[in-house]
Amino acid sequence: MAQLPRRSSPDHTADEPRTDLDLESVAERLREERDEARARLTTMTRDLEAVFAASTDSNADDEHDPEGQTIAYERSQLAALIQAAQDHLGAIEAAMLRLQQGSYGFCEVCHEPIPSARLDARPTARTCVRHAALLRG
Repeated sequence: MAQLPRRSSPDHTADEPRTDLDLESVAERLREERDEARARLTTMTRDLEAVFAASTDSNADDEHDPEGQTIAYERSQLAALIQAAQDHLGAIEAAMLRLQQGSYGFCEVCHEPIPSARLDARPTARTCVRHAALLRG
């Protein structure tokens, strides 16, 4: 991910959290999303363990077994989904930390308030739309 230079002096401090947001509602939503992400992660991890267990009991290898490629694909897909769930969980926990520190809802690059519509759509947003687009390249 590309890094943009940060402004040297932010327009807000941890002593000045957003007053236009219902921070308790945001905290509750983040807790719910965190719990859901943890549950999904647990389920997917069990599924992946089951796929590995099923394939270890077999003496066929992926290359010569007609089902081998399907099993390898399933393992790969589950591993990618688990990584995405872990990343999302990390983003949720980072948003919760920003909420505690009073920096939630401010762009990490320009330090301007992130529009509430963006935070409603993506409560883990770390940047305003302009800087998100620049970081994506």
